[in-house]
Amino acid sequence: MFMGEYAHNIDKKGRIIIPAKFREELGDTLIITRGLDGCLSIYTKEQWQLIYEQLMKLPSTKKDARMFVRMMTSKAAECEIDAQGRILIPSSLIKLADLTKECRIIGAANHVEIWSKERWEPLDEDGDAAFEEIAENLTEFLL
Repeated sequence: MFMGEYAHNIDKKGRIIIPAKFREELGDTLIITRGLDGCLSIYTKEQWQLIYEQLMKLPSTKKDARMFVRMMTSKAAECEIDAQGRILIPSSLIKLADLTKECRIIGAANHVEIWSKERWEPLDEDGDAAFEEIAENLTEFLL
């Protein structure tokens, strides 16, 4: 399980430190791809396999399904964590998530998300302000 929020900078070469608590669970090799709402998502190889299997179940006769599979898999990359605890993010994903310098790395239950500070802060503030209402809307799915 991934939880917590961390601030790290991405360097000019596209490397970012993955928090030690996350590295333990991610292992040496991980999968990074586009996430929802403008972030990048990181999965363990095992979790990515489960996602891949679900993607393959989508109906290839549906245009939205084909596009979703394309966008998830074409943007996906296997990354290794180096000796300093960093990963090298492909430039196409850096551009997609608008990562410049300051980033937020957050635990999102079964995966890790990387956000630009500029995208994360307004989303975080909106989520905090609406937390009670969101919780009430989801009570049938929780507990």
